[in-house]
Amino acid sequence: QVQLVESGGGLVQAGGSLRLSCAASGRTFSSYTMGWFRQAPGKEREFVATINWNGGITYYADSVKGRFTISRNNAKNTVYLQMNNLKPEDTAVYYCAADTTLATVGLSPNEYDYWGQGTQVTVSS
Repeated sequence: QVQLVESGGGLVQAGGSLRLSCAASGRTFSSYTMGWFRQAPGKEREFVATINWNGGITYYADSVKGRFTISRNNAKNTVYLQMNNLKPEDTAVYYCAADTTLATVGLSPNEYDYWGQGTQVTVSS
């Protein structure tokens, strides 16, 4: 079992920044591919960013490329999402996810087998 706990969400004005954290349980965190997804009201869950086990490979959705940065600290069992220049359309519940199947990176929610409870990010205009 893997438990994921997100933190760092909140209310911010457009152009502002937030840093999301996701703390994971499990002794083999360093082998997991980790991802961030988001879901706005009335919309499907969408891919935001993913990072492979050692941080050497990252992918981003086009909508956040250049503004968001995913990173990880395997010594702390934590993955981060630094979000800069936030826009109202970034408003959503943000979820952290773990793929424990030793895949390189995953862009689809179906590729992840553990999920956090989500943290709300609201960007006001």
